[in-house]
Amino acid sequence: MGLPDTSPVPKKDSMGMDYLPVYADEAPAPEPGAVLLSPEKIQRLGVRTEVAVRESLATRVRASATVAVDETREFAVAPRFEGWVETLHANQTGMAVRRGDALATVYSPELVAAQQEFRVADEAAARLAGSDPAGAETMRRLRDAALARLRNWEVSGAGVARPGSGARLVLSAPADAVVVEKRVVQGERFEPGQTILRLADLSSVWVVAQVPASALADIAVGDAARFATPSLPGQDFEGEVDFIQPLVDVGSRTLGVRIALENPEGRLRPGLFGDVELVGRATTPVVVVDRSAVIDSGTRQVVLVQTAPGRFTPREVRLGSRAGDRVAVLSGVSAGETVVVSANFLIDAESNLRAALGGMAPGEAGGPEAPAEDPHAGHTGGH
Repeated sequence: MGLPDTSPVPKKDSMGMDYLPVYADEAPAPEPGAVLLSPEKIQRLGVRTEVAVRESLATRVRASATVAVDETREFAVAPRFEGWVETLHANQTGMAVRRGDALATVYSPELVAAQQEFRVADEAAARLAGSDPAGAETMRRLRDAALARLRNWEVSGAGVARPGSGARLVLSAPADAVVVEKRVVQGERFEPGQTILRLADLSSVWVVAQVPASALADIAVGDAARFATPSLPGQDFEGEVDFIQPLVDVGSRTLGVRIALENPEGRLRPGLFGDVELVGRATTPVVVVDRSAVIDSGTRQVVLVQTAPGRFTPREVRLGSRAGDRVAVLSGVSAGETVVVSANFLIDAESNLRAALGGMAPGEAGGPEAPAEDPHAGHTGGH
């Protein structure tokens, strides 16, 4: 059995059967812009269709990203006193150090003076404790003042070498880290508060993705994320979004999205470039079609719905979230309806032409090779 066919005059089909008359009050009114295509033309145009279904969508956003140092794991070695670097043990940028390792041995005259004052007052307080309680109390106050200065400089008594060793202070590493910046050389003088070394713990790093501002509604803190870089082919690193920048970059119209990744083996090195795929949480079930089914003119979105064999009708739709090649349709198409996913632009052009020639009877595109369809009266073939 073939597709329905019409003729404005009585005729017979290929099997010799008469067409049945159809009158205006019996024929269904065609929808505005509807297009009727023969099987031959459908095949020639490469028209493909699929059924709109109701399902959940998990939005996926891809963006470029860069590995960066975890800012919460950076350390600055900045003595609070004046002095000189006598020995720089951590003397190379990129050098790995362990917690407690010696970074530098420094000498400071004011540190030596405060340390000496502490020791003299402490010894005098012990010596006068029995014979002169008032003098012993004075010495204790001097000792405590010297100790307070050492504490304000973040120097403990155990950290300063004893007399005879030159009263040098050894600065040690606060954590397992890497030297990312070396601002002094051995023998150089430093001021109070000057950073002489900067360290970073790379056992955990940040991956910062630049996500288009248009995708902001599709991502949230806690969403799953996967990072891949050409520098480490075949390796994916999984984490989740832990921070979204509150400000949009005006120049690029992107938003910084941060993913924290564990890096125990140190394979993720700050500065590496790659791609991030962000996977949002699944939505409640909605009507979903392939993105290729949507014709977007910039001001409206249209989907071509197959309302009968060979008949296609344009429908304006309202779209929702997207996930890969799938898009949610909030209105205009119902689950179970068949939509065109290929050659829909050609059919849409035909529909627009029909609408422009509104006074003419609608029929298949292609002129005389297609039989015309009269909406008011005619004969139809059927078996």
